[in-house]
Amino acid sequence: MSESAAELYTTKADFAYLRVKELILSGKLLPGSVIAQAQLARDIGISTTPLREALRRLKSEGLVELDAHRDARVAPLAAEEARDLLELRRSLDPLAIGLAAERRTKADIAAMRTAHEGLKPLPGNPDYEQFVAHRRFHAALYSASHNDLLIQTLDGLWDKADRYRRLALEVERGQAARDRKAAEHEALLEYVIAGDAESAAAVMREHIDTSLGAQAAWRLRKHADPGA
Repeated sequence: MSESAAELYTTKADFAYLRVKELILSGKLLPGSVIAQAQLARDIGISTTPLREALRRLKSEGLVELDAHRDARVAPLAAEEARDLLELRRSLDPLAIGLAAERRTKADIAAMRTAHEGLKPLPGNPDYEQFVAHRRFHAALYSASHNDLLIQTLDGLWDKADRYRRLALEVERGQAARDRKAAEHEALLEYVIAGDAESAAAVMREHIDTSLGAQAAWRLRKHADPGA
């Protein structure tokens, strides 16, 4: 990226934050890998000062680790974090979708339908835009809850969760599993539009329990404790 590209953003630190986050979530910067700051700054067309500011922001979100010597690395994946994310989403996503079914507006319905158009379950080795499309659909659903604290919390979980989804996709899903996820997306949309909070929440619970995040949590737990 060039300096002129960076200038399109409010600050170069904002630009650096978005670019580095994309590199992490796309898997181009691998979990646990050292971030060569001088080289990365050159690659994205900025100085190291805004890059360090961006890294501090990413540290606050749990995506980067910084030590006292300013060395930086991508936060590793952990079985405990995968478990924690899954437990939170098992509680919060069904709550959000139930509220969305009760509170959705015509504008919400239009946004959900637009986000659903062309949406496909994530393939193996998905690109960043495919992750963005997946997030856009789920965000359209839980934004219809009109509970700002709940929306902010789910937004804050999503980036971390995407790293575990990518891990799970290292094991290719069969077509039947992908078709199941597509059917769940369709059901979530239709139940929210119909105002059926109970059915929407039930589908969401199943969606989370069989999600890529759940698969990643199981995989990491087995790796950490093969006898479990």
